[in-house]
Amino acid sequence: MDPTDHADAHRLPVRIYYEDTDFSGFVYHASYLRFMERGRTELLRSLAGDQSDMHAEGAGLVFVVRKMSLDFLKPARMDDWIDVLTWSSALRGASMHLAQEVRRGEELLVRAEVVVACVKNGRAIRLPDALRRALAPPQRGEETDP
Repeated sequence: MDPTDHADAHRLPVRIYYEDTDFSGFVYHASYLRFMERGRTELLRSLAGDQSDMHAEGAGLVFVVRKMSLDFLKPARMDDWIDVLTWSSALRGASMHLAQEVRRGEELLVRAEVVVACVKNGRAIRLPDALRRALAPPQRGEETDP
């Protein structure tokens, strides 16, 4: 999938360090989870501010990963620059479905589908309306202002 297909995606550039790799010199698979967590956090920060503020103001509002599917296609190596792209693919009552891609330039390295639940006091709750509006994926065929 061409990254220009997701002009609305949040982009987080990441440099690969030695600590991100395994004995083979490739990025260790779990490192991608950290990169994608940062991507989701920065997407939320750009739309709704710090999650710590939402937690405090929402009297315990937190986001938890409920489900994640990953497809590792190609490896990254130490000193590579990668981009973590994150966008909303669907919203449900208490969950947001996010798509993520890790790319090195135009090259797709990892693809992920993530379901994140909104939780308060240990129970799933409806996504706050302001966040729901900010995360709403664009409708297909919908025109945007230039």
